[in-house]
Amino acid sequence: MSHVLVTGANGLVGIALCRALRDAGHIVTGLVRRATQPDSGLNEWIDPGPDFVGIDTSWRAESQIDCVVHLAARAHVLHDTTANPDAAFHATNVDGALRVAQAARRRGVRRFVFVSSIKALAESDAGRPLREDDPPLPKDAYGRSKLAAEQALLNFGKASGMEVVIVRPPLIYGPRVRANFLSLMDGIWKGMPLPLGLIEARRSLVYVENFADALVCCATDPRAVNQCFHVADAEALTVAELVRSLGRHLHRPARLLPVPKGLLRAAGRLTGRSSQIDRLVGSLQLDTTHIRTTLGWKPPYSADEGLAATACWYRSTHQGRAS
Repeated sequence: MSHVLVTGANGLVGIALCRALRDAGHIVTGLVRRATQPDSGLNEWIDPGPDFVGIDTSWRAESQIDCVVHLAARAHVLHDTTANPDAAFHATNVDGALRVAQAARRRGVRRFVFVSSIKALAESDAGRPLREDDPPLPKDAYGRSKLAAEQALLNFGKASGMEVVIVRPPLIYGPRVRANFLSLMDGIWKGMPLPLGLIEARRSLVYVENFADALVCCATDPRAVNQCFHVADAEALTVAELVRSLGRHLHRPARLLPVPKGLLRAAGRLTGRSSQIDRLVGSLQLDTTHIRTTLGWKPPYSADEGLAATACWYRSTHQGRAS
């Protein structure tokens, strides 16, 4: 049994991870900016300050913590109005992560699991699934900040003796998902025609319960020490397959239009959304061989089971909003 501190414990991944850790018999403490509902059952530390500048004050003296799983981050922003996006992402995702790691090490924490992103490596797979040792080529401020945080934490681990584990997921989905994935379900629910019928490129995703299961392994398995792992569902679907599956589980027919990729790219240029269109029509598959062979991990749920659970949540909580 371990005592695990989870930052960002009240987010999409944090909720699933805390539940998975408790189910596995571990003690869990959540470090959050705002208190959750009183019935959440989570032992919480509140750190309302920006970028964990007050972490030494927020850190409470109690039983020894064995591992920190760092989920808290400045997330990818589609329409960022910050004057200097690189500086804003760096302040939270690099400086903030280092403050948590340093505070943890001062208190004897032996392992730090950092949830990075596949965007620290690339936006597309260039013809084969991305491996952990591929040369990193992040394309935006978010990806650059995640790569810089990986490097800074690995250097800190080498200097301090702390065990650092890096985990890179693709897009994470599941109940309470937000942003583009939620918008996609809204469009399917409303019967909107989607120009995605001819997109054959495959995209790796990860169901939140699969990701939480992998993080439990990374937090507790001695074989994870100082490793970097890609984590994804076993199946990489095309965008059209994803839409059809969601439509089936939402009980709404998916209206897919057969629009050629060239026309989509032209529309992207005209609307200033070329980067979004390129990501949509490009392949992004992850090679998860390393975590499978090193930790013996495999996703406990299929992609179809994950999409079914996500659609069930949507039907139960969003019908009124999206109708």
